[in-house]
Amino acid sequence: MSTRTQPEGPVAFVLGGGGIRGAVEVGQARAVLEHGIVPDLVVGTSIGAINGALIAAHPSTDAVEPLMEAWTSEKARKVYGQSLFRQAARLVRLRNHTLSPAPLKDLLTQSLDPETTFADLAVPFATVASSVEGACERWFTSGPLLPAVMASASVPGLLPPTRINGEHLYDGGLVASIPLGKAIAMGAKTIYVMQVGRIEEPLHRPTNIIGSMRVSFEIARRHRFASDLATLPDGVTVHVLPSGGVPPGDKRNATIPTLTGSEDRMEQAYRRSSAFLAAQHTVDHRMNPDGDLSIASRDGMTVRGGDTELS
Repeated sequence: MSTRTQPEGPVAFVLGGGGIRGAVEVGQARAVLEHGIVPDLVVGTSIGAINGALIAAHPSTDAVEPLMEAWTSEKARKVYGQSLFRQAARLVRLRNHTLSPAPLKDLLTQSLDPETTFADLAVPFATVASSVEGACERWFTSGPLLPAVMASASVPGLLPPTRINGEHLYDGGLVASIPLGKAIAMGAKTIYVMQVGRIEEPLHRPTNIIGSMRVSFEIARRHRFASDLATLPDGVTVHVLPSGGVPPGDKRNATIPTLTGSEDRMEQAYRRSSAFLAAQHTVDHRMNPDGDLSIASRDGMTVRGGDTELS
C-alpha cells in the first residue's frame, strides 16, 4: 500500500450513476483506497449510492472485498437478470416497471444491516433521489439508510418508485448523475470522482432518430457535472478517475454492458486508476472535432478551482 501523504481535506469520494456499468467504481475505489487515500465524506447517486454506502460504512481497503462479493454474487445477477417473461408479465400487470425491487433489497442487505442509519456509518454519506410530486431533487443525509439508497437506485421503467415520507422517488441520476456539487457544498477540498465511463465517450452530431435520443439523454446526464467542473471554487481539486473502458476482447459489453465480465471491468478500472494516481495527469477540458463537449480524458483528469475554463 502507498504511504503517500493524505491530500488536503476534507476528502470526498463522489460516485456517479450508470447501472450495470457501476462495477468499474469498485476498481476505482480499490485503487484510491490502496493508494492510502481515506475519505472524510462520501456522496453517491443511483448505482453509486449502493457502492458509496458500502464505502461509507467501511472507508478503507476493508470495503473492497464486500464490494467485489456484492458485484459477483448470485444476488447481483438477480437484480437485472430477471427473465424476460417475468418482466413482460409484470409490465402488463403493473404498467410502470419491469423488474421487482426485491432482488435489489436482498443485495443491499447482504452487506448492510436493514436497520442501518446514516448515523451508523463511519463517515458522513449523502445520496439523492428524484421526487415525482416535487419535480426536484431530494437529498438524504440522515435517517434510515436502505430506503434512501433504494430510492436513489430506482431506475424509471425498470423499478417502481420508492415511497418515503409520502413522496414517490425515482433514480437520483435524473437530477445529479455525478453529484460533484453536493460534495463541494459539504466542504470537500479534494474530491475523487468515480464514474462509469460515459463522460469519457465523446458525443457527435446524430444522424438518425436513435442517435438523437441517445445524445439528448447524454446531454441531460452530463450538463450539470460539466457546469460543476467549470465553476469549481478556488482551493478545490477534483480528480476524475478513468473507467478503463471496455476490456480488450469484451465485445459483448461494448454497447450494452451486462454483469458478465464485471470482474474484468473492475480490474481494468483498477489498473488505469492506479496508473493515473501515480502519474497525476492534468488534462484541461477540450472540445472534440465536431464541437461537442467532451468532459473527461480516458486517462483521467485533474481540475483545480480557478485554473480551468471551458473553451
